[in-house]
Amino acid sequence: MHRWWARRRHADRGGVTMDSKIMTALAGRVLTLGPQPAPDSPYKHFKLTRDADGVAWLLFDRTDASANTLSSDVMEEFDAVLAAIETERPAGLVIRSAKPSGFIAGADVNEFRGASDPGMVETRIRAAHAVVDHLEALKLPTVAVIHGFCLGGGLEVALACQSRIAIDGARFGFPEVMLGLHPGLGGTARFTALVNPTQSMALMLTGRTIDARRAKSLGLVDAVTQERHVTGAVKDALFGRLKRARPGLLTRAANFGPVRGLLAKRMRSEAAKAASREHYPAPYALIDLWESHGGSKAAMLKAEQASFARLMVTPTAQNLIRVFFLREQMKKAAGSGNTIKHVHVIGAGAMGGDIAAWVAGQGLRVSLADMKAEPIAGAVKRAAELYGKIIRKPIEVRDALDRLIPDMDGEGVRNADLIIEAVPEKLELKQKVYAGLEPRMKPSAILATNTSSIPLQDLRPTLARPERLVGLHFFNPVSRLQLVEVVSHDGNDAQVLKDALAFVGAIDRLPLPVKSSPGFLVNRALTPYMLEAMVMLDEKIDQRLIDAAAEQFGMPMGPIELADQVGLDICLDVGDMLRTKFGDLLPPTPAWLRDKVARGELGRKTGKGFYTWKDGKAEKAPLPETGPRVTDQMIDRLVLPMSNVCVAALREGIVDDADAVDGAMIFGTGYAPFRGGPLNYARTRGVENVVSTLRGLAERFGQRFAPDPGWDSFK
Repeated sequence: MHRWWARRRHADRGGVTMDSKIMTALAGRVLTLGPQPAPDSPYKHFKLTRDADGVAWLLFDRTDASANTLSSDVMEEFDAVLAAIETERPAGLVIRSAKPSGFIAGADVNEFRGASDPGMVETRIRAAHAVVDHLEALKLPTVAVIHGFCLGGGLEVALACQSRIAIDGARFGFPEVMLGLHPGLGGTARFTALVNPTQSMALMLTGRTIDARRAKSLGLVDAVTQERHVTGAVKDALFGRLKRARPGLLTRAANFGPVRGLLAKRMRSEAAKAASREHYPAPYALIDLWESHGGSKAAMLKAEQASFARLMVTPTAQNLIRVFFLREQMKKAAGSGNTIKHVHVIGAGAMGGDIAAWVAGQGLRVSLADMKAEPIAGAVKRAAELYGKIIRKPIEVRDALDRLIPDMDGEGVRNADLIIEAVPEKLELKQKVYAGLEPRMKPSAILATNTSSIPLQDLRPTLARPERLVGLHFFNPVSRLQLVEVVSHDGNDAQVLKDALAFVGAIDRLPLPVKSSPGFLVNRALTPYMLEAMVMLDEKIDQRLIDAAAEQFGMPMGPIELADQVGLDICLDVGDMLRTKFGDLLPPTPAWLRDKVARGELGRKTGKGFYTWKDGKAEKAPLPETGPRVTDQMIDRLVLPMSNVCVAALREGIVDDADAVDGAMIFGTGYAPFRGGPLNYARTRGVENVVSTLRGLAERFGQRFAPDPGWDSFK
């Protein structure tokens, strides 16, 4: 089933740890690290040496970690190192990471979990601020040499140096907003003072990263060079031969009081288009901070600490930090040791074509088969558009397209390690496809179906080797939604499942192991949400009001608009299929919906469904100023059935882990991330409250709201 996605992308690279694939790719990097450090360094996380010119080289190499992050003990030791440097008075100081993965990937998020006392957070932040201020106050030339990722707190350390040299390929950013925060180690003040606030604030407000060339054009770094030229670039920076980036007239003007007020107003208006202050306070706190104190660095540094501490203890920040760890947990579930090198995809429609494009873009060889040439051509065209957006170098775009091989004859089956079937959701058609391809598969190959609704038990009987069949259920759009449900059945070979999980991790997606059952987890949980909206329409509630209720809760899109996006024919098919299994636990399908589908009003793909669609967007007139408004009951009718189904799936053993359920709903549907997932929402609201509310809804609207027995044991 098609999915909607959050407007706010979540921590793709997190800002606190590096993506494992990038780290692997950079592992062979040879770094210029100055003189060889002595083996008996007095420091745990740093090495300090001095070259022939009397320049100190401080190498950050956090113990027992693949990426540098800033923790309390790291900052404490950093301060001690800076004190030693002050005493020794070298000719200059070079700060570098000894990790091939990058400079510093931000703060250690583990230290933020569970924070509830803003006073305690502010005390700790004040101590960390003092260390960065110490670096900035050194009375000697300082230069940061930056490769790989330089994010969050790492960028704040770099900003406290007098000069910054980027190695080509470095990336810079402040992703704190993804965790419900803003920069907290002086970045709000130093970044806006150095780089025009219209650009520096935009980067902090969106969490986007920029490359080294863009950082140079903004004035964030003073030079971009190759690794082989580092020594010369460092000498130029330390001995006054490098022209340092300085804030220009426009930057100074933008920080002037009246101008700040005008710009801040515009920034709030832009922020409101993406998220409300109630749900996501961090962008608004950052704008308030800059508007109030942007004219004074000292005042802004002080106010930043209190603002950061207030944000840290909000439910939004704590839930988004939780979501970050859910993602890490799901990545670990993938394991390692991917053995899949060649993937054969059958069916080049919207899903099959986009799966093939994504997999080829992640470095694997993909053959794409279909009965007609047109769908394959369309898939290749969409792939080229996707690669143009997500791959930076033209030569790498070309290589990705070379890996995506049109295969009208289906010959790729013979050499494929994994075959993914993505044909329409008709049992007989899938069985026919399997009968033709199974005799041609390698004995070691895995057969996967991208079915979103057909239980694997129904597909097994026609197979000679059912133990090699798994479900790999991707979500649409494949390039944005990170979840893949890895569906197992009772007769699976354990190694096949392990290999399928590793494959999902290798293509930078998040696997959710689920046992085969109608709708698996995500479709089963999402269907009552969408069907309840149809029942509410039947009650003559305005469709815009129904969508507004979901959006007020925090969904990125309301269920009526979502149904149009999905396609009303698909909604109808999935609803009918799940009702055959779950009966009255699902809302009834209104007869007028069948009529609408029969008339060809299928939603976005036909230009008309519940809304009229133009250029891929639903045309929505605003709700009238007077008239019905969103009620708590409307919201509960839409969202509580999702939590109820998630508890049922846990009770039935469809999914083993409550955290994984929350992660799946966030990464597969865009479920309001700041609420931490449907089970976390129930826990936060109070299980007793949820159960009693469901009982009340059941009395008024029917047994589909009856609380699942799983609530009795849910913690």
